Amino acid sequence: MIEYWRTLYAGRQGLQSDFILLCPKQCYYDCMDAIDLSIFSSRIDAICEEMGVVLRRTAFSPNIMDRLDFSCAIFDARGQLCAQAAHIPVHLGSMAYAMSAIVSQIEWQAGDMVILNDPYLGGTHLPDVTVIAPLFIDTQLCAFICNRAHHADIGAESPGSMPISTRLDEEGMIIAPTVLVKNDQVDEAVMTAIITKTRTPRQARGDFSAQISANRVGLQRLQDLIDGMGLVDFDVALRQLNDYAERLAIATLKTIPAGYYQAEDFMDDDGLGQRDIAIKVKLHVDGGKVDIDFSGTAAAVNGNINCPLSVTAAAVYYVFRCLMPDYTPACQGSFRPISIRAPKACLVNATRPAAVAAGNVETSTRIVDVILEALAAALPQRIPAASHGSMNNLAMGSTDPELGWDYYETIGGGMGASAAGPGLSAVQTHMTNTLNTPVEVLEKRYPLRVRRYMIRKHSGGEGRYRGGDGLLREFEFLRPATVTLLTERRRLAPPGHVGGADARCGENRLNGQIHAPKFSVQVQAGDCLTVATPGGGGWGRKSNSEE
Repeated sequence: MIEYWRTLYAGRQGLQSDFILLCPKQCYYDCMDAIDLSIFSSRIDAICEEMGVVLRRTAFSPNIMDRLDFSCAIFDARGQLCAQAAHIPVHLGSMAYAMSAIVSQIEWQAGDMVILNDPYLGGTHLPDVTVIAPLFIDTQLCAFICNRAHHADIGAESPGSMPISTRLDEEGMIIAPTVLVKNDQVDEAVMTAIITKTRTPRQARGDFSAQISANRVGLQRLQDLIDGMGLVDFDVALRQLNDYAERLAIATLKTIPAGYYQAEDFMDDDGLGQRDIAIKVKLHVDGGKVDIDFSGTAAAVNGNINCPLSVTAAAVYYVFRCLMPDYTPACQGSFRPISIRAPKACLVNATRPAAVAAGNVETSTRIVDVILEALAAALPQRIPAASHGSMNNLAMGSTDPELGWDYYETIGGGMGASAAGPGLSAVQTHMTNTLNTPVEVLEKRYPLRVRRYMIRKHSGGEGRYRGGDGLLREFEFLRPATVTLLTERRRLAPPGHVGGADARCGENRLNGQIHAPKFSVQVQAGDCLTVATPGGGGWGRKSNSEE
């Protein structure tokens, strides 16, 4: 009988034949069958994908329409994750962790949308602005549609809104949960109050309008889905989808030998003089569950590499989601067997008003490295070597009242090698999933010239399989500007695994002179900035013949 069901469902995308094997026996009688549940899962995922298409095509800024620095998701009436598109892991994991607390504090009304970016209320860092819309059907709250997008100008004094800061309020405007759309109409007073704090209000309005439009499409598509199947069946399908995801998660965790695994790694610096900042993790894996404990991690620092716990959770969720089968539904159930503990006011559980601009991008990436290193002791053949370990954040622009501009981008690097083969070169890894800004777009819109953009040869670590190589991106400034770089792995190299060699560290150079991992500087026309990103670690020892 089981072989019959295997044959029937084998090869179908989404919920494959494992659904039958992981369901309780009574599921044949009192739950949606595997094919219907697979279709349901694909349909709600498709809603998130369509939202992303709308957001990209209606946005004004290269940050959203070219780099794709945004994410879209659906949550149930309690704020539990139902579906998400394959967008930005740090956005989606943090929303999954914190959404329940957000939605429980607001009196929702049909036709409303709420905007927020406070990192200590479920956000990540201030440039990531979230817009949430409730879906009501016959006066009943059924679900939430949500998107989060990175705005290069969120009102910080430093162009690009990624300053080397010491307090949250230095990083831009803090938007507490605020009704932006009321009765399906944009509250112009709220919109104006937000966009006038930026240097590019027209672009800001366009991007916020794109986020609103994406949510409206999501609301309509989800209502169509619920109207077609009925609210009761919709709720049943969500419950079953989450239960199925939980079973897959438990089955995955059971493949990890039970025991305690620990690791420690360090941040290069905090941008204000503190170096070698420790992140420690201890994993306890047992019976299909895992407990992650960050005790021993350094206290929060003066610089901006601190993480709210929601960002830390995003990094944790990401690692274990990568171990699960591809067809695991992207919903809350897949995170149920995972528990997280971190001392309050430490680097990975910062408290207000600690600065967090780089915690979202740099520290989250290091958390991934530490957890993977701990898991390598248990699963050496499944865990890759460390990737380049930085989003290589470049923020720049001018506060000139006539010619002001803001720009932000992340730059890829090398992926760590694994038992499956060499790492990829010149890619974004782990907690981000953005693209580069095309050179043509960059040079057309900003007073910049890209002098070199190339793979940084031999920056990946050697080994049985080589780590991927990083990138070299070089900019010439055509007008004076302010530049901020927030980078990592400039002092402490991405490590190899199973005898593989470490990768080369990255380098930041201005007019040929090496600068610190994190720095801010005024540049003049003709100055040249070179960002050389790290490679990925190598995996395995070379054989004698290879040497």
